[in-house]
Amino acid sequence: MSERAPSEPPTAARPRSGTDGAVLRLRDASLAYGGRTLWHDLDLDVAAGEFIAVLGANGTGKSSLLKVVLGQVPLSSGTAQFLGRAIRGGDRRIGYVPQQTLADAGAPLRGRDLIALGVDGHRWGIPLPSRQRRAAVDELVAAVHAEGTASRPLGRLSGGEQQRIRIAQALAGEPRLLLLDEPLLSLDLARQRAISQLVDESRRRRDLGVLFVTHDINPVLDVVDRVLYLANGRFRIGTPDEVFRSEVLSELYGSPVEVLRSRGRLIVAGVPDSHHHAEAEPA
Repeated sequence: MSERAPSEPPTAARPRSGTDGAVLRLRDASLAYGGRTLWHDLDLDVAAGEFIAVLGANGTGKSSLLKVVLGQVPLSSGTAQFLGRAIRGGDRRIGYVPQQTLADAGAPLRGRDLIALGVDGHRWGIPLPSRQRRAAVDELVAAVHAEGTASRPLGRLSGGEQQRIRIAQALAGEPRLLLLDEPLLSLDLARQRAISQLVDESRRRRDLGVLFVTHDINPVLDVVDRVLYLANGRFRIGTPDEVFRSEVLSELYGSPVEVLRSRGRLIVAGVPDSHHHAEAEPA
């Protein structure tokens, strides 16, 4: 486990290509907003094929970390590199699934239409030939197992079905890194597990690095390689067994926190109430 230096990814998660394997690298990275430091001195490598869950209470800078990687928010200090180069906005090799907002019930846009926007919605000039575009969409629909729902209007799909469509759209640019911001919100336990398994399947098949922001480790506990836990402007990085320990989280929060294990689930008790309140982060 590490606070400054990143832990080595598990052997199964190490990349099969690239000079050193890191698709994303942050060094001495700090982010402050409104006079408050969200996190500081963060060293993080994300390897190709590695699944990292990002956890912490509201206002600790989880979503802001994704915005830094997307090139939307600059670091206060330190460096961030994607595939060995400084982060820049609009790189289609970074797929992104934002926090879910359910489509209006009357929205006519079909799931396939939204995926198609990911295929060629960024292009200027003459669009892809319809046959080529249709084949690309079909492949993405199959990749997220949405064959039975993708032709229906988004507003008629459940939250889990809509999330599959958004993941397919994020995969349309053939990314090397996939960012997901609270993709399990408003989903029941069964759908949370289904989406977690889908992301795991996609990263293994495509050798994707994954940063997966979530409030609950349990839906991804069986598939995650490492955890980045943010609290009090600080962090811990390691495997779930390394990070989710009473002494580790107690030190991170500066007060007693108890981690319990029950029937394969982790339960965190005693997190101070102040850490549950949402605070402003960079827009």
